[in-house]
Amino acid sequence: MSDQRPLAIDLDALGDTRRLWADWVASAGPVLGIDGDSLPADRAAAAERLDSDGAGNWRVLLERFCEDRAPVYLRRDAVVSAALRSLSGEGRRLGIFTDAPEPLARVALSQLGAERRVDAVETGGSALARLVERLGGEALVVRTRDELHAAVDGS
Repeated sequence: MSDQRPLAIDLDALGDTRRLWADWVASAGPVLGIDGDSLPADRAAAAERLDSDGAGNWRVLLERFCEDRAPVYLRRDAVVSAALRSLSGEGRRLGIFTDAPEPLARVALSQLGAERRVDAVETGGSALARLVERLGGEALVVRTRDELHAAVDGS
């Protein structure tokens, strides 16, 4: 019998979103009056800093930037798409977690063609813990593409 546990999948296992975030920070820094180099590397902590520093409509700016540029940074991968299709076809619940802010995650999932296969998405600080709680404590955590493929193979 194959493993039927739900999967908590790191968004970056589907497509690397870190360059998109870094380029947005560099682009938005002058507009928002922030020094992007001073933001924490952890995107959840960076979002908290942007909120506390009064960076205004930074989430709207992030969403627009991502919508405009996601096709350059994120490409659908046939192997990843097939893995998600196979797993969801088996009736496995799939969740995505990321430290990235919600607008970036939503746009990335859409660009990668994964949004319709996903049952739950958690973003920001403690995203993994919240997702595992939503999916059930027995969820298998997948952080890499290799681990995603292993979940399909049942290993």
